[in-house]
Amino acid sequence: MKFWVDRGGTFTDVVALGDDGAVHTVKLLSENPGHYADAAVEAMRRILGVRDADLPAAELRVGTTVATNALLERKGEPTLLAITRGFGDALRIGYQERPELFVRRIDIPPAVYADVLEITERVSADGDVLDPLDAEAARAGLQAAHDKGLRSVAIVLMHGYRFAEHEAALAKIAREAGFDQVSVSHEVAPLIKLVARGDTTVADAYLSPVLRRYVGNLRQNLGPNVETLFMQSSGGLADGASFSGKDAILSGPAGGVVGMARTAMEAGFDKVIGFDMGGTSTDVAHFAGSYERDHETRIAGARLRVPMMRVDTVAAGGGSICRFVDGRFQVGPESAGAVPGPACYRRGGPLAVTDCNLLLGKVQPEQFPKVFGPNGDEALDATVVREKFAQLVAEVRAAGGPDLTPEQAAEGFVDIAVANMANAIKRISVSRGHDVTQYTLACFGEIGRAHV
Repeated sequence: MKFWVDRGGTFTDVVALGDDGAVHTVKLLSENPGHYADAAVEAMRRILGVRDADLPAAELRVGTTVATNALLERKGEPTLLAITRGFGDALRIGYQERPELFVRRIDIPPAVYADVLEITERVSADGDVLDPLDAEAARAGLQAAHDKGLRSVAIVLMHGYRFAEHEAALAKIAREAGFDQVSVSHEVAPLIKLVARGDTTVADAYLSPVLRRYVGNLRQNLGPNVETLFMQSSGGLADGASFSGKDAILSGPAGGVVGMARTAMEAGFDKVIGFDMGGTSTDVAHFAGSYERDHETRIAGARLRVPMMRVDTVAAGGGSICRFVDGRFQVGPESAGAVPGPACYRRGGPLAVTDCNLLLGKVQPEQFPKVFGPNGDEALDATVVREKFAQLVAEVRAAGGPDLTPEQAAEGFVDIAVANMANAIKRISVSRGHDVTQYTLACFGEIGRAHV
């Protein structure tokens, strides 16, 4: 039997093709502690009718937004950046781009790494050792970082992509110091340009532990009989051992691009804008007869130099948390996820975009499966949503804000989310010279159709 899984931040969708040609589908919360260890495995067991025994032989293909969401929400592994002395702020400075030409205040996204260790060493562009590696000082610095609780390190040395002796020696010292994840730039991104190579290595160190835990848990629960491959950001497949953080950021969205393109062509459309709105993020893509790929891109402030589908991702999804902060409405980037989930999930979660859609009538509780609540057998709760919105508008009035109805507040949050998503579509279409009036908008994901 063959299974295809889209593991999102809130929901996991599974499609299965039986040996008899029958198609089965299951949709579950990605996390539901106390009821199942992994949503994909639970879905497979339900389809196969196997509860306690090992799963039988099967093929499994997985696309996941685990890495995407960890980067968007800054929930990766706290990482140490080990870089040549004198370049500790090189990645922070970057290339000094001005994203908006006439904006005088440039807000730089928060750094992915948690701390910096400058390493005494220097190799010239021709390979001459200008400053030998001070192994003892490096060992002391790495040990101090490990003692502070850091377990992941990104090693990025000047010209290390070409002359890797110092990076290799430093990696050995880091592993001896007890670091669980050691990402080395000449292995992760063996390319010229310190900043892009460094950012890619840091992202790999930051995300690989999160991904490794997910893959390890999945494989343990699947058992020995299931052949598993994972979708990479490039649109290709890899086994679990080769599936690293730098190649997984667009794992789920890349699968969505391929599916969007195939279904659109079968329906007779050759110019398509893909709009994939999930629980944590929204991914948009452009297709005009061929797949578009990037070899260097920025996602959530992280610069990556790896082959990947051209997808623009924004932290706006059904689970994006809605707040009134500092006198203004704010949507995301944090997500309520599957646990506790939006307020309507009956787990004490915060207001989220899904709650706005429920209050506005775009989401009908009776049309949803009963998979919510502590026991996993409840429908969406509209009552708690109305109560929380009543509290919210009271807080707005108390803070000197406008006198809004709950519905007006919900519309305001939705408008913010839609503006973020519309800007993402503009970046991959109008900003690149495409006439969107000639395109079809393909909506998929958890709740994309409610925002068109």
